[in-house]
Amino acid sequence: MTDVATAAAVSSGILLALSGGLFCDASPCQRLPPNLLPMKIILLRIMAVIFVSLPLMAVDTAPVPPAAPATRKPGEYAFTADSLPQPGVPKGRLEGPFEFQSKILAGTVRRYWLYVPAQYTADKPACLLVFQDGQRATKPDGDLRIPQVLENLIAEQAIPVTIGLFITPGNLSPTYPDNLGTGNPNHRKEEYDAVNDTYAHFLIDEMLPEVRKKYRITDDPDGRIIGGTSSGAICAFTVAWERPDQFRKVISMIGSYTSIGWHPAAAGQPAISGGEIYPTMIRKSSPKPIRIFQQDGSNDLDNEHGSWFLANQQMAVAFAYANATADQKKEAGPRYDAKHEWGDGAHSDKHGGTLLPDILRWMWRDFPK
Repeated sequence: MTDVATAAAVSSGILLALSGGLFCDASPCQRLPPNLLPMKIILLRIMAVIFVSLPLMAVDTAPVPPAAPATRKPGEYAFTADSLPQPGVPKGRLEGPFEFQSKILAGTVRRYWLYVPAQYTADKPACLLVFQDGQRATKPDGDLRIPQVLENLIAEQAIPVTIGLFITPGNLSPTYPDNLGTGNPNHRKEEYDAVNDTYAHFLIDEMLPEVRKKYRITDDPDGRIIGGTSSGAICAFTVAWERPDQFRKVISMIGSYTSIGWHPAAAGQPAISGGEIYPTMIRKSSPKPIRIFQQDGSNDLDNEHGSWFLANQQMAVAFAYANATADQKKEAGPRYDAKHEWGDGAHSDKHGGTLLPDILRWMWRDFPK
């Protein structure tokens, strides 16, 4: 029996007992004097209130079930403490922005920043993390917060002492526009989505010497990471693909392995492939000594250039195919060290940003700290 039913039964019993003892037609009720008749009416009303109230009191005192947890929406990801300022962690410094005019990417100007950890000393070369779209990578309240992540992980000795180099794409102008903010400069597609070695040449032969003017960085390619999001991700992979002697670790978030860089044949010139060609190139080539972490979401872009989520999955299975084929042929040499995590986000840095601390731990897992 429920609490409400029990309370109703009890209250009914009380009413019947009282009414039977005071207002029945049998003795001794018949001996009630007539002047008690108004009291009879009053008591009946009191008992009616009791009869109704007891079940209601039982409902009110029943335990209230806990509220259902808020439903998570696709693409919602939360930062961990690794991406937030922590008390007692030595503070590094973010230098810049500095302006740089390239000769290799002629006519372009860009900005870059350097993150220098508190633990850096000139007596030992630091490891290096290069990240594209530096205007977003360095934003303190943005979706990546890379300097803060480096600061926390270096302090806990989860990763080696690492200098961060954050570079914007180039802009075709005499000086870098102050009003761009975190927006894209106008030469981004030409640099990031091109499947050739031009950007690698610029980075290795122009930008790294700029860093070395002030700081010691390692020459060991295993001590370097290059990363980016969207077109910055395919740019990072292209550098490692073209120059694994310089960069072998790649962070790829919502990578644009699509046909943004494709150009049709024209004026007697052959067609130029974009990033959509990479799964084919990976399958038809021997594995390269590249470690790559891919992140993407099932709600990423799907437009005239291609499906981002499908393209990233094609990359992942191409790495696995190349490794399996090399094993089957008993080829000597390297294998891809590839890992991925798929989420349900759209074309956003959010998921990759929340994964970044663990991505860096995975990247540096076997490197001396």
